[in-house]
Amino acid sequence: MAFKDIKIGFIGGGQMAAAIIKGLIESGATLPENILVSEPSSQRRKYLEETFPGIKVLFENCALVKKADLIILAVKPQIIKEVLKEITLCVDYSRHLIISIAAGIPLAVLEKCLPEKTRVVRVMPNTPALVQAGISVFTGGRYTTSEDLTLTRKFLEAFGKAVELPEAYFDAVTGLSGSGPAYIATFVEALIDAGVKVGLPRQVAEILAQETILGTLKLMQGTGKNPYEIKSMVTSPGGTTICGLKALEEGAFRATVMDAVEEATNRSKELTLLALKEED
Repeated sequence: MAFKDIKIGFIGGGQMAAAIIKGLIESGATLPENILVSEPSSQRRKYLEETFPGIKVLFENCALVKKADLIILAVKPQIIKEVLKEITLCVDYSRHLIISIAAGIPLAVLEKCLPEKTRVVRVMPNTPALVQAGISVFTGGRYTTSEDLTLTRKFLEAFGKAVELPEAYFDAVTGLSGSGPAYIATFVEALIDAGVKVGLPRQVAEILAQETILGTLKLMQGTGKNPYEIKSMVTSPGGTTICGLKALEEGAFRATVMDAVEEATNRSKELTLLALKEED
């Protein structure tokens, strides 16, 4: 079956689901008529129907499962087990492929809560998916096929880029790319405040900081140069940049960033262990 002919059902119609739906439609990966969403909030259902004309919005999760081929679990981790319990009798392992984007819920938990032989893929997206610029990491469960993983990649590339990795890396992925947008936003915020401190109007500082970040990333990607090479292009002997870099080193900038990723990774490990413990 071609991807365009697959019925895609989203359990949960929150921000991430809406971002993915937008990407699927705008990229031409599928048609609105092939997308279904189950959402408990009447206000949110109305929003989805108005924002994406042609999609089918439902109230009941089981009704969606019966109509869909590819099922996206786009609910909060806190309610994932409740949702799985609700839909388990409706899942047909020979027909359905289940993709979970619930953070911190390992494959072992998902597979245990679903019928035996259910094909499950775990995905860790990040918030730039909201503008079709996400990076998603995915891994297949015990029963997924190579065709399932190809389908998953096609699905994920509708709203960004996709990388397949073993599940053992998922806590580190959470600490880096999952939490990364918050680190970068904090750095941009600090640049803006610094610009204001040295006399720039805030609006000007915001434009300069944002465009500098975007331009630097495009420079890396466009030239293939690594971060050290980009830094060296800007840093001249006795110049302004080397003085600024010295201040960053004195403030343990790089070590602090490394610590942030490590702390987030460790917290992800704790949440994963908690999910596994609760399942025992």
